[in-house]
Amino acid sequence: MNWIILIIAGLFEVAFAACLGKAKETTGKEMYWWYAGFLLALTISMVLLVKASQSLPIGTAYAVWTGIGAVGTALIGIFVFKDPAGFWRVFFLLTLIASIVGLKAVSHQD
Repeated sequence: MNWIILIIAGLFEVAFAACLGKAKETTGKEMYWWYAGFLLALTISMVLLVKASQSLPIGTAYAVWTGIGAVGTALIGIFVFKDPAGFWRVFFLLTLIASIVGLKAVSHQD
């Protein structure tokens, strides 16, 4: 169950990064709504990370959380914000995904 909580925390990390990107593109009230979304997603992500790390090794939990956030944010950047998606960028994103899966595979916690 804590792995599911950790994955959800990582997805909220992606959400708060996406909100920052959208806030940068907007002005006025809309910008403030994106910043409010950022704060909400940040809070949820941190609370879930704390919950998951109570029974998972902190090094593994943090690495997986940041890995999900990094991969998810890079994909949001590519598909939403039109960031470049060159061969090496995609290659290293795939190695990061493999590392996250590897950390889960070698973890001794359920």
